[in-house]
Amino acid sequence: MNDTARDQMAMLVGALPFLKRYDEQIVVVKYGGHAMGEEETALRFGRDIALLEQVGVKPVVVHGGGPQINAMLKRLGVKSTFVQGLRVTDAEMLDVVEMVLAGPVNKQIAEAITRAGAIAVGISGKDGGLIRARKLTRTVRDPDNGAEQALDLGFVGEPERVDTRVLELMIGADIVPVVAPVGVGEDGQTYNINADTAAGAIAGALKAERLLLLTDVPGVLGRDGALVPEMTVAEARAGIAAGWISGGMIPKVETCIYAIERGVKGAVILDGRVPHAVLVELFTDSGAGTLIRP
Repeated sequence: MNDTARDQMAMLVGALPFLKRYDEQIVVVKYGGHAMGEEETALRFGRDIALLEQVGVKPVVVHGGGPQINAMLKRLGVKSTFVQGLRVTDAEMLDVVEMVLAGPVNKQIAEAITRAGAIAVGISGKDGGLIRARKLTRTVRDPDNGAEQALDLGFVGEPERVDTRVLELMIGADIVPVVAPVGVGEDGQTYNINADTAAGAIAGALKAERLLLLTDVPGVLGRDGALVPEMTVAEARAGIAAGWISGGMIPKVETCIYAIERGVKGAVILDGRVPHAVLVELFTDSGAGTLIRP
């Protein structure tokens, strides 16, 4: 046996306890960021998700598509405005967002997973009443007088209720759901939903074993700038209050806390640009990011 074969056997043996742990367990993976636009990275992600399904894990993919939306808006000459990291979405922009997310982005991800040997089907949060949404409200403090003012983000929404029946049917048939983060209100209005938020709501509703948020950073960084491999919900809240969890990491950590409080066993923030990050996180002792647990 050569060294390469020996290393491969060692990896397989090391993964066996984790294969048993996640057998028949639901793992929700949020896939987004600039890595989505790189073809080889996207194909590798498809192979990793297909492998999960083939070894008995039940993956559910929820995706973003910011770079692709930006590219389409640029082609159409439509300017984007962001407030607190959220895209202000008027009626014209909503049409573009839904077209991109539920169209080419969604189908390309599903196709990459299917090409790798699993069966993946792309849907949106509107299909089967999956995500019932409501208008998202945000306030900002006036720097001059300190008064709070309501912000109108247009047709930006947040999940109000998740009906898991369509997902459960797909999972039961060994189909990998690939979900675009748009939802629908009680009145039929479509809403653009942040992909992290949608993934957290879906993971909580499914009582998933793991929620994995793939991002463009290694995970949560401590005061010293080093990766924090693991923390409890209480420690995460303390980090936000103390200020060393800050900026765009705050909503990601809050999404993890939200999911855990609804029954998810653990949530991980990890770098989706790292090759096979999902497999490393699930099937090795060291993991690949920051695990937040109850």
